Amino acid sequence: MLVIPSRPGKDTCDGITRREILRVGGSATLGISLADIFSLQKASAASNQSGGPGFGKAKSVILVYLQGGPSHLDLWDPKENVPDNVRSVFKAIDTKIPGVKYTELLPKLAQVNDKFTMIRSMSYTPVGLFNHTAAIYQMLTGYTADKVSPSGQLEPPTPKDFPNVGSNVVRIKPPVKPMLPFVMLPRPLQESNVVGKGGTAGFLGRAYDPYLLYPAGDDMDMTKMDRIKIDDLKLREETSAQRLGRRASLRESINKGLPALEEATSKYALDDYYGRALSLVISGNARKAFELAQEPKALRERYGMNTFGQSCLLARRLIEAGTKFVEINWPKVANSDNHSWDVHVGLSKRMKDQSAPMLDSGLTTLIADLDERGLLAETLVIAVGEFGRSPQRGVSTSGNQNNDDGRDHWPYCYTAVVAGAGVKRGLVYGKSDKTASAPVDNPVHPRELLATLYHSVGIDPGTIVYNHLNQPRELVQGDPVTGILS
Repeated sequence: MLVIPSRPGKDTCDGITRREILRVGGSATLGISLADIFSLQKASAASNQSGGPGFGKAKSVILVYLQGGPSHLDLWDPKENVPDNVRSVFKAIDTKIPGVKYTELLPKLAQVNDKFTMIRSMSYTPVGLFNHTAAIYQMLTGYTADKVSPSGQLEPPTPKDFPNVGSNVVRIKPPVKPMLPFVMLPRPLQESNVVGKGGTAGFLGRAYDPYLLYPAGDDMDMTKMDRIKIDDLKLREETSAQRLGRRASLRESINKGLPALEEATSKYALDDYYGRALSLVISGNARKAFELAQEPKALRERYGMNTFGQSCLLARRLIEAGTKFVEINWPKVANSDNHSWDVHVGLSKRMKDQSAPMLDSGLTTLIADLDERGLLAETLVIAVGEFGRSPQRGVSTSGNQNNDDGRDHWPYCYTAVVAGAGVKRGLVYGKSDKTASAPVDNPVHPRELLATLYHSVGIDPGTIVYNHLNQPRELVQGDPVTGILS
């Protein structure tokens, strides 16, 4: 069930606790959990004034999070005339943009790169961030964690964490349709036994957590998206639409009998929240979005009949239905073998036969499909991991063992794909040096990429939020990369 309790004692900007607001409709068993989401979003929404290229052009966001750290040298920033242990084992190919090369692993993406910007200068110097969990947390929240071991491992998620970027977005810019605001799929963020770090609303409270769509089946199960279960969006068998309507009427009668309470909460337009919650449940709008079988077989096959490809297709359907933010996590544990981007060994086979073909079909079709439907103009798409891979194969940069067919972690230079909603088409922003070891111009920190995301959805990146200690914090300490926006 989408039961979202508020944290006791956390006040709204008007000094009325969220707990007091939510007491108003305590009898609406299913409606209250959804109504809470809508109510808290609007009660906490901020009015932001900003501007500049691309500001506010994105109505929704799809974040394709490539956890594990894809090798930029072996995908979209290959280098020639370099030592053998730097050069990719894969052949370089031409792309739609003259003079820009990818490797042979991305033939489909190479034919649509005139639709998006490549940032080839993502870069940061780690402070205990050599390994996945800490780097994931930074990439998705904009902040480094308080407790980071030398290995980069973190404690599990806590209510003190900084919020995932999607949680901040749906709090400040909630959906305009009665639809799930923020959906995360098809598996949690994970390194070893640390699960979900960087993927929660943290100190914002559980009302802004993503709806988690994690179908049953292990990471090697490529058909798990065919077994999506959305029981929590269905009416209970004993609860008809008419019965929910009667509950709403009863609530209205109670409110009329409590004029003081009604007056105190009138500014929160609770009728509107309940109406939207009931609409979501009764109309089945959300349920319909999850019905992948309604899509033509040929289109499903273009995306790829695997977990990643069908997740990209579902993301498009959710955005069409009114979801504000979708995060697609690469469907394999960050530090693992088989289909993972964490290629310390077996790079030549794993990337060629497993991960790259799924990325090539899924991401290519997502961008092209959105564009064909006219959705790309108002949907921001970002594909990025927590870092790249070491320029030299077989060396250790993070304490891991690597053979000559593997690359270690490398945060100093890597690549991101950014498309849609005012993002320039066919642009290569920034440049890496001759071995893709460091940027030679326009370095972009992960914080700046997040700032660009906030800017694109019409949120000033410097907007203040209050943490669990009621201390003011900026959404992110960085400026948007307006050079990629128009």
